[in-house]
Amino acid sequence: MVGADIFAPNSLTGSLTGFFAQTSWLIPCYPMLGAAFSIFWSPALIRRSGPRPVGYLNLLMTVVALTHSSLAFVAMWHQPPQFLQLSWLQVADLNLTLPLELSALTLGASVVVTVLNLLVQVYAIGYLEMDWGWGRLYSLLALFEAGLTALVLCDSLFFSYILLEILTLGTYLIVGFWFNQSLVVTGARDAFLTKRIGDLILLMGVLALYPLAGTWNFSELALWAETVPANDAIAPLTLSLIGVALVWGPVSKCAQFPLHLWLDEAMEGPLPTTILRNSVVVATGAWVLVKLAPVILLSPVATGMVVVIGSVSALGGSLIAAAQIDIKRVMSYLASAYMGLIFVAVGSAQPETALMLVLTHAIATALLLMAVGSLILNVVTQDLTQMGGLWSRRPITGLSFLVGIAGLVALPPFGGFWALLNLLNDLVDSGQWWLVAVVMVTNAVAGFALMRMFGLAFAGKVTPSTTRAAEPLWLMVLPMVAMAGFTLHLPLVMKQAELLPNNLSLVSPMAIGLLASSALGLGVAIAFYILERITRPEKLLPPLLNRLLAYDFYTPKVYQFTVIALVDKLSQLTDWLDIYVVDGLVNLVGSVSLFGGESLKYINTGRMQFYVFVMAAVSLALGLYMSLYFLPKLPV
Repeated sequence: MVGADIFAPNSLTGSLTGFFAQTSWLIPCYPMLGAAFSIFWSPALIRRSGPRPVGYLNLLMTVVALTHSSLAFVAMWHQPPQFLQLSWLQVADLNLTLPLELSALTLGASVVVTVLNLLVQVYAIGYLEMDWGWGRLYSLLALFEAGLTALVLCDSLFFSYILLEILTLGTYLIVGFWFNQSLVVTGARDAFLTKRIGDLILLMGVLALYPLAGTWNFSELALWAETVPANDAIAPLTLSLIGVALVWGPVSKCAQFPLHLWLDEAMEGPLPTTILRNSVVVATGAWVLVKLAPVILLSPVATGMVVVIGSVSALGGSLIAAAQIDIKRVMSYLASAYMGLIFVAVGSAQPETALMLVLTHAIATALLLMAVGSLILNVVTQDLTQMGGLWSRRPITGLSFLVGIAGLVALPPFGGFWALLNLLNDLVDSGQWWLVAVVMVTNAVAGFALMRMFGLAFAGKVTPSTTRAAEPLWLMVLPMVAMAGFTLHLPLVMKQAELLPNNLSLVSPMAIGLLASSALGLGVAIAFYILERITRPEKLLPPLLNRLLAYDFYTPKVYQFTVIALVDKLSQLTDWLDIYVVDGLVNLVGSVSLFGGESLKYINTGRMQFYVFVMAAVSLALGLYMSLYFLPKLPV
């Protein structure tokens, strides 16, 4: 039940914004309401209006959710976090409640989710103008919005796991949106199964943690983690196993190595859904990881695994992205790379910096993908080598793309620079210089990959694919320009929200080094692909290295010859056992019964004399056997 005294009486009670803060649990209900009403516009019910009213209805529900989130955020600004308990299930002694954390952080995250969802829905009107799958698309976008807003407000690991499962199902449905295409079906299946691996291991950690901590609430788990070092009753091995299990869920959600291949295949879905997935949906794992940071940091093994996985994903993802010619693949591997930097931040005990990286990555990535969708729609190709000369035809898209690069790569005064600088300062203070090198190299290579993509698409000569590529519909341009404005003003928002530490300086050695790494990556790409100082830059690398980067270090083939081959052999073995052992034993019993029955029917003549003869013969044989066996043993 909702308690009446959950809010401080001198801060929120009695004000209009306080009312919206108290009713923040309604925020996920608005998009769910829109998704429920979308059923009426299915082809079997309402046909004359077409599916367009579904989009407008869900847009309205998103506006309502955004308004509610904004007013609640204003009410909780500079207020301590408040907790709301909603009764979910009460049977006998079992009482499960849904705890919600209402704070400036969670409600601010809800505002970010609803703003991005609103812009994506407007963008989808122009991008999928002639697609009759509107109803399905907007209902799935509403499902994502409901799941994301509920996740950021939820204070329970148990219910967060349930919400992650709902989002996994939503990913499967939305990636398989065009289900009549084979690659789409394969991508949806692989995304679902890959996430299920991490979810299964995460579930083990969730169930094993409760007997030790006695709670699943994130706020209470943080307090429990402070008492664990003084408690010798919990073995280090137990903490390590639980910490490792809790990490694997975020690994699959954030597309980290070795569970990273699903994000590339998920690009087969509609691009508006890709905008939402690569900006905030992949960050759900990072959000849960940050919430679980106090528990994970109890184990050096789990902490080290987080850092290693993040470092490998950051370096590998950025290097692979720099060698791709598919514009969607570049963005998918860059998303894995920046999620890897977030893992490094969490493993280095910097959860606040990790949340800064989540925010800057979400805004900049959404802008870049909107520009990518603008290119794909009119150019009708995803191959960067078939593009070129778009700057004169697509100035708004080109400027938006440059703003997205500036927001993602460490360029002052944009948001990505301050987030990475804060990460580097903390790494230097803790003496982790090799992680400083990882961040620097990842930033430089990511800058190279993005500027290379810009040069191949917008610089150079016009190609047959780009001859008639004008700017898209204003319904796509408007959200893109709005996102560019958000990206440009994000540093001011971060300053007003007091997210930027006071010790950040542009003249510090780390700031200069970070800026130098950005200048190196961007400068080399400008020289190669815009100024065209070298005709074939890929020739500078050995062919083997080119192939390694272009084919994802042959990770799919490694999976094919190891994991997939092992599963295939096990499947063949179980099939053989099923056919020749299980079915064979059953068939043997059936065959013996059938043979016995067929044999007995020939000796059933129905004549009394024959039955008496058989009984007498059996009795005689039994008597002879007993006589020969027992008579020699009788005493004389």
